Amino acid sequence: MMSKKSPQLRFEGFTDDWVQRKLGDLVDSYNKIVSGKSNYPVATSSRRGLFLQSDYFDGSRSGIDENVDFHKVPEKYITYRHMSDDSIFKFNQNDFDTPVLVSKEYPVFRSNQQANQTFLLDHLNNSPEFLKFSTLQKLGGTRVRLYFKNLQAYKLMMPNIEEQNAIASFFTTVDNLIAANQRKLDLLKEQKKGYLQKMFPKNGEKVPELRFAGFADDWEERKLQEVLRERNNQQPQSMEYPLVSFTVENGVTPKTDRYEREQLVVGDKSSKKYKVTVLNDIVYNPANLKFGAISRNKYGNAVFSPIYITFLVNNDVTTPEFIEMFVTRNDFIKRALKYQQGTVYERQSVSPTNLLAMNVYLPGKSEQEKIGSFFQQLDETIALHQRKLDLLKEQKKGFLQKMFV
Repeated sequence: MMSKKSPQLRFEGFTDDWVQRKLGDLVDSYNKIVSGKSNYPVATSSRRGLFLQSDYFDGSRSGIDENVDFHKVPEKYITYRHMSDDSIFKFNQNDFDTPVLVSKEYPVFRSNQQANQTFLLDHLNNSPEFLKFSTLQKLGGTRVRLYFKNLQAYKLMMPNIEEQNAIASFFTTVDNLIAANQRKLDLLKEQKKGYLQKMFPKNGEKVPELRFAGFADDWEERKLQEVLRERNNQQPQSMEYPLVSFTVENGVTPKTDRYEREQLVVGDKSSKKYKVTVLNDIVYNPANLKFGAISRNKYGNAVFSPIYITFLVNNDVTTPEFIEMFVTRNDFIKRALKYQQGTVYERQSVSPTNLLAMNVYLPGKSEQEKIGSFFQQLDETIALHQRKLDLLKEQKKGFLQKMFV
């Protein structure tokens, strides 16, 4: 039987039991206070990493008070936001080629000679044991505060430095592979944004900047109601029409156990009616259009909440693939949001009547088919890279579970 003092999966040549160590014995703190007037860039430590505020906000060092003191984070040192709403803390290493400044409330430290820093980061950012520890730091109120003195008291199982180095090297390779695939995915998404801007006319224009060869005619102005028609039929969920969700991230998508609320429905659930949507409908959430909640139904026959609006596509005038790209563009959504109604921002919505009354410019059917096919192929390539990236992240999770105690 595998000892609790060693992981399930190890590199060849390592057999010694791991030993319990206190984190404070493995790291050195750094407490250099620097004025905001210094030339070091100001950064923020968050769950998505350590990012420069000049890259995140408009304008260089926007919103930074030069009279405020900051903690200096030298290159390759670690920092973290000391407060959390849900006990999850993200430890970020400064990988910039310059020291950065963070809030003086954020602790700064690095590993000493007894620990491999990459090994520590993988443990702190991924270990269920550390999550249990950080959860215990909630002493009242709505936020959890992880003070550095408490972090130093955390105890973890550690192998010798040679095994730490081997594990760290392996996960560095995995992380580099994940990062490379993330960059490919981000580049594809940026390329799609660029094509969406250039292959559709700007406001007030009748032709786009970029067209396929053989097309020169002006795009024709139409009402959106000539292209889309609201589908309002309702029926109970069934095997043929399952109950689904509609989200900003995934569009029409199967319900997950986490969000399944059918058990809250009292009475005969089989008779409860929902709104019907079918393959290639254009679906949107009137209250969340501001967040991009509009897409084509790529799932198939389904039913969902009546709060969602679903349109059938007039195939005599357009194609589902083309009109999807048209109405999901930022330019179109910005125009549509001018028709928002409601006194509270969170509840402001765009009615289907106002949406369908909008003027749009459309090319001929053959040009639409070309454009729709182009973006469909691009979306399939993006989806393929997303699946590959998700698989790599899942594989990393599996290795983390098996290679740490």
